[in-house]
Amino acid sequence: MSTIFADITPLKVSRDYRRLWIGNSLSAIGTQLTLVAVSLEIFALTGSSAYVGLLGAFALVPLIITGLYGGAIADHVDRRKVALYSALVLWLTTVAICLHAWLGIENIWLLYGLIAIHSGASGINQPTRGAIIPALVGTELLASANALNMLSMSISMMLGPLLAGGLVATIGYSWTYTIDAVTFLLTLYAVYRLPALPPVHPDGEAPADRKVGLRSVWEGFHFLATRKNLRMTFILDIIAMATAFPRAVLPAMGVLIIGSSYAQGINGSGDDPAELVTGLLLAGIAAGAFIAGLFSGTFTRITAQGKAVYWSIVVWGVSIALFGLFGWLAIRSAANGEPSIVLLCAAVAMLMVAGAADSVSGIFRNTILQTATPDHLRGRLQGVFIVVVAGGPRVGEMLTGAVSAGIGEAVTMMLGGLLCVVAATLAVRLVPGFLRYDSRTPVA
Repeated sequence: MSTIFADITPLKVSRDYRRLWIGNSLSAIGTQLTLVAVSLEIFALTGSSAYVGLLGAFALVPLIITGLYGGAIADHVDRRKVALYSALVLWLTTVAICLHAWLGIENIWLLYGLIAIHSGASGINQPTRGAIIPALVGTELLASANALNMLSMSISMMLGPLLAGGLVATIGYSWTYTIDAVTFLLTLYAVYRLPALPPVHPDGEAPADRKVGLRSVWEGFHFLATRKNLRMTFILDIIAMATAFPRAVLPAMGVLIIGSSYAQGINGSGDDPAELVTGLLLAGIAAGAFIAGLFSGTFTRITAQGKAVYWSIVVWGVSIALFGLFGWLAIRSAANGEPSIVLLCAAVAMLMVAGAADSVSGIFRNTILQTATPDHLRGRLQGVFIVVVAGGPRVGEMLTGAVSAGIGEAVTMMLGGLLCVVAATLAVRLVPGFLRYDSRTPVA
């Protein structure tokens, strides 16, 4: 059984990692509660989706800036201190959001500002935590540890939005934010209990003797530019997200798949089930990621990690293309007045497969990054990783949204999935050494 389900060896052998994983898992759900609840509160205050969309810009820009600079800080200062202080800022901003709700201030610009600070602190905290993991579990257990992290993330992505709506409706914004503030204390405690974790520099120079600046950030990019295999992990992820990220088209496809005539006449009530269909589509990718994490014992022992990343991207692209095909067939069926539950289920299933493939890709891309990067550069490369993971889907949303306006949502997904496979294949042909990357002899 242990070779099928997620390998929990990292939780057994490292007490520090175990505390950190438990704290992060619970606080991740709380963070999702807050992010979704803030979106709901802004919409309740303004009645405008445009103001809700603006929240994404306030969150993304600070994350990109501090993600790059925060990684440099993590490579020059005791990583325990960086993780602790940035986590403290995250907790204090959550407390401020709580007070905003409890005091009934109802100022959306204050909420924007608090989310920007929260995102900026996250840009420092996330790459630092990523750089810490190898020191806690060792390189042999990195893939298993990353799979456990991905499992907790997928659970939070599923439960957070689901719970947020119900909690806001029943106990209100104030108590919903308070849950996040309380659960985050576990992360603070876990980081506080970590030992000192200064970065290891190959020349023996003490971290305190190095200045953190733009030169430090540039050193990380220069290292990445000279390491083909590491660079390929980012290129493949950008290809997958830019060509075939489906989130922007799912609301429209939900409406089209159910069919307007059926939606208006269901049970004679006029209730519109399109939101339910959209919810199923949105949950598909997260559910697939959860399943991949749960059964990660089947693949985390793979040493041919370059091939694992490539084939995961291929499966992602094929699944998205098939999702578009089944969606197109479902839309045609609905247009004829016969919505098809079978085609809807097939479309959701393809999104689940895509979510699982994306999870596997993320686990191995992060493992390659952590293994093949020297310790003194690990924070900076983790910062780039965070920026790509956060920014890639945003680029994908813009591109698929724009293209779908001309050729339709389903066709966009079919073509995007196929383009993903073709582009990824061309990329690895240009860097054939990536397919030979083996975790037993990591070559950056």
